[in-house]
Amino acid sequence: MITGSIKKFIKMESKIKLNIKDWAQEDRPRDKMLLKGVSSLTDAELLGILIASGNKNETAIELAQRILHSVGNNLNSLGKVGAKDFIRNFNGIGEAKAITIVAALELGRRRKLTEASILPQIRTSADVYEMMHPLLADLSHEEVWALLLNKANKVVKKVQVSKGGISSTVIDVRLIIKETLESHATAVILCHNHPSNNKQPSQEDNLITCKLKEACKLMDISLLDHIIVCDTGYYSYLDRGYL
Repeated sequence: MITGSIKKFIKMESKIKLNIKDWAQEDRPRDKMLLKGVSSLTDAELLGILIASGNKNETAIELAQRILHSVGNNLNSLGKVGAKDFIRNFNGIGEAKAITIVAALELGRRRKLTEASILPQIRTSADVYEMMHPLLADLSHEEVWALLLNKANKVVKKVQVSKGGISSTVIDVRLIIKETLESHATAVILCHNHPSNNKQPSQEDNLITCKLKEACKLMDISLLDHIIVCDTGYYSYLDRGYL
């Protein structure tokens, strides 16, 4: 039987909040990473390492879990949160911690964007989306990029041809043709984002696609596709049978 004094001790212990340093060594994020490798850590544990310390009510891991919960446990959504939002919405996140989190997420985004030494080959619209999603999906404004390809459908250059507002941007077809010719490319894929996350093309999107297609035809350049990139998917003119 459990005596009264033991029950009292158990009750007291249940109210004690353990700091991460009081956890078993194999459960502490830093030690766990060293023992089992970085891939063994959960998203919350990785974020907890960046946060380093929590607040009076939460450990760093609990605070990290709450931050992740606020964005639906979606790291892409987390990448859209600004430093001021972290400071304003989460007790225990000051300027230094907020900057650390944002910087780490930006570093991960840039790593994904780093060009490989071997030219990437485009086989499907999904290849284009995978390449351009890290660049365009998190933006709050529209940007238009052209992928310039050689005869083997390998990307020889990525060119930003326009940067605009929330709902539209101006595209210079002449600039795209000029960049394509100077790069000795034989084909073009046009890409732009919709910050609204609406994958459907606008009337302006349709017009610029037709205009670019005609210009490419005159210069013996192939317009292979026009991809509209959104956070949760994409629209391909080629896949829909419009190119």
